[in-house]
Amino acid sequence: MFIETRGNDGKKSAKVEFSYAILNPSASFGGLYSPETLPKFAGSFFTKMTEKSYKELALEILRLFHVDIEESVLKEALDLYDGFDDKNSPAPLVKVKSDLFVNELYHGPTRAFKDMALQPFGYILSHLAKKRNEKYLILAATSGDTGPATLETFENKENIKVVCLYPSGGTSDVQRLQMVTADGENLKVIGIEGNFDDAQSALKSLLASETFKESLKKQNINLSAANSVNFGRIIFQIVYHVSSYIELLKQNVLKEGEKFYITVPSGNFGNALGAYYAKKMGLPVEKILIASNINNILTELLTTGVYDISGKKLLQSTSPAMDILISSNVERVLFDKFGAKRCKELMSELISKKLYKLNKDELESLREDFDAVYSDDEFALNAIAKFAENGYVLDPHTATCIKAYETIKQKNIPCVICSTAEWTKFAPVMWNALQNDKIKYSDKVALENFSKRLNLRIPKCISSLFEKEIKHPDVVKKSEIEKTITIFLKG
Repeated sequence: MFIETRGNDGKKSAKVEFSYAILNPSASFGGLYSPETLPKFAGSFFTKMTEKSYKELALEILRLFHVDIEESVLKEALDLYDGFDDKNSPAPLVKVKSDLFVNELYHGPTRAFKDMALQPFGYILSHLAKKRNEKYLILAATSGDTGPATLETFENKENIKVVCLYPSGGTSDVQRLQMVTADGENLKVIGIEGNFDDAQSALKSLLASETFKESLKKQNINLSAANSVNFGRIIFQIVYHVSSYIELLKQNVLKEGEKFYITVPSGNFGNALGAYYAKKMGLPVEKILIASNINNILTELLTTGVYDISGKKLLQSTSPAMDILISSNVERVLFDKFGAKRCKELMSELISKKLYKLNKDELESLREDFDAVYSDDEFALNAIAKFAENGYVLDPHTATCIKAYETIKQKNIPCVICSTAEWTKFAPVMWNALQNDKIKYSDKVALENFSKRLNLRIPKCISSLFEKEIKHPDVVKKSEIEKTITIFLKG
């Protein structure tokens, strides 16, 4: 069962099943749904799973959660991994150094880690809508990767319409093209004048707005979300952290029970939350190392106990998908650690004062599981160039993890870094790194130059973007979002 991070308001059910939580992700007082309890990996679970495929592992973890979805539907959803680069290994673990491994999570249709969760999640949500004969509006706010993955998974699905909000000028050109060229009739992409935090706050406001939901109700439309505020995303993100450990066992790097580090380039904290839940379920993780960019709000929280966005302006970096100040999934960790009452207090302070402070014991509790460091653009660019020279290509987000690996990894045990996107989505930055310059290259030129220099293939799903027609040119003010959505829904 799933319960609410800020407590129950007496209007909603105190406990809900998985299907309800993913169809209705907004909980009481603007909170989120989290598992009431977490299942445990019992016995020699990991050794047994070395004989299983990724899909079989995912199904086994879903069984542990007792999700109220028919197993035949779960299997059909997981079969979507067959469309990844290697159906037998949708998230390969690649050895880069003796103690450094990369969990490559970008081998799906939009070349980003969001496909790992959104492919099966989208199938399940669509199935539920069709089964119940209900219509849904799926909202997504994106810093660059959630948007394309959401549009791809829900394109032309029955009973589903999707509205995707992205910060105009706040994504890479490839990410933008992946969204604005989407041609499903049930899709609407809206650029907003603002940053990702503006897009995400607009999404949360709409999810919590009774007047908006009432206007949808008149059209027989229900409201849900594809961001990681939806636990349907998180449950699939647990799987690939477990898979990375099983790969370490299969490669004879570790024996069952021996610990390793997970390092995550973090923006909205969903990836890190998946690792945290896996650790609580029994995955032998020493610590989860969080790598931030120059918007180092998470580093401040995890090292000082202070979450302070007062007077801060979101900075644009070479890792745009991490340009975030309000990391939604931190809330689920606070709830899990300190309970609903304290979680609600902290979230209320963040809303009213733009600031909250953990006490000493609370910070120590967080640091039992997490440590953090931030990387500036110069460090990331140098890491890209250095690793490329040695035969491995890191995208600008994954490159921030090298700072964590080099500076806060304390024990001589393996470190798995989560590679969240393919280099093709950030080609100008990649080419700047190799050229050691600051020239503004077009994505097309940078893609061609970088691929030729390193003899890399550009997937057709990326190269074909430049020939596609722009279907969604709209860029609107934040105040115009609801009106724009209403017009779209009315056709």
